[in-house]
Amino acid sequence: MASDRFQPSKRSDVAPFIAMDVLSEAASLEAAGRSIIHMEVGQPSAPAPKTALAAADAALKHGKLGYTEALGIKPLREALSAHYRKTYGVDVPSGRIMATTGSSAGFNLAFLAAFDPGDRIVLTAPGYPAYRNIIKALGLIPVEVEVGAETRWSLTPDHLDDAQKDGPVRGVLVASPANPTGTMMTAEALSDLIAYCDQAGIWFISDEIYHGLDYAGEQKTALETSQNAIIINSFSKYYCMTGWRIGWMVLPEQLVRPTERIAQSLYISPPELSQIAAASALNAVQELEAVKAGYAANRELLVKGLPEIGFDKLLPVDGAFYIYADISCFSNDSLDFAKRMLHEAGVAATPGVDFDPVHGKEFMRFSFAGAHDDMKTALQRLKDWI
Repeated sequence: MASDRFQPSKRSDVAPFIAMDVLSEAASLEAAGRSIIHMEVGQPSAPAPKTALAAADAALKHGKLGYTEALGIKPLREALSAHYRKTYGVDVPSGRIMATTGSSAGFNLAFLAAFDPGDRIVLTAPGYPAYRNIIKALGLIPVEVEVGAETRWSLTPDHLDDAQKDGPVRGVLVASPANPTGTMMTAEALSDLIAYCDQAGIWFISDEIYHGLDYAGEQKTALETSQNAIIINSFSKYYCMTGWRIGWMVLPEQLVRPTERIAQSLYISPPELSQIAAASALNAVQELEAVKAGYAANRELLVKGLPEIGFDKLLPVDGAFYIYADISCFSNDSLDFAKRMLHEAGVAATPGVDFDPVHGKEFMRFSFAGAHDDMKTALQRLKDWI
């Protein structure tokens, strides 16, 4: 019998990640024999690149895997430094690069190293729910700013001016391409926002985990504008390595040692096997571009097909592998809509309330990271159901 004297902490009282709840319910239906099309999570359907698998296989045959430096193995950090030179034309010393246990660990480390309890961090709504949940659990304050068509669903300096009327802002977190919308900031909008933050002494955290997955926008890293930006990236999305739990950060010089100290105690180090595989994955561009072409085909199919069955208001799908669709013509309760769609149509997608507690009741997020035939089947099932 539970005792009233032993209760969970207040910091643990965060909202559930609904996308994972949908995934769990979909898995239960599959276990019962139902056919489910998965469009609820950003899970690439392709395996890790062949170069990564070969490197991991060789490391396993060697048999000796252990702790590494908290910052990560030197070959991976040097390979990432070369990646920034080749991809963006930016020089980033390997000493400012840190391997992390997925991008999730990167966010935890960034919030701990750059902020103190009670600091206010601006996020967009709609936005990735784990941001606000982690921020709350760490005793920080998420300041969610509604963005819309007038700014192409992007934060602006004017938004930050308004946010600071209620108290000083210590940080800003932006994703481009964004989750759940797939929308990218223009190069000018991104540089203007970063310049504002630099001038105001506000930490700028750039979530770049969907870089590489761009279809209709200009991919820019925040490092092209400022060396004060905190960059968080991952091998999960473009590199198809979700289960390997490996990502990286690029840190301003003054945050390298503080972040390393925190990581030493929280995680010791990322898995060595994943780091070895990740270093080789950076050489798999040809294979990964073929995977990206598959996403592009899925995007084209859904951007055309969803409006034909009634989902006729879609946000700009510039990158990533998500479509954020207005469902107000069908329902004003996206949670109920998602449940009915799963059970009645066999299509799993994520309700917008996961990303925007206020207006998300009228939106759904569809992931198109799956197989092309699955996307065709999903459209047909939705057409029959609607």
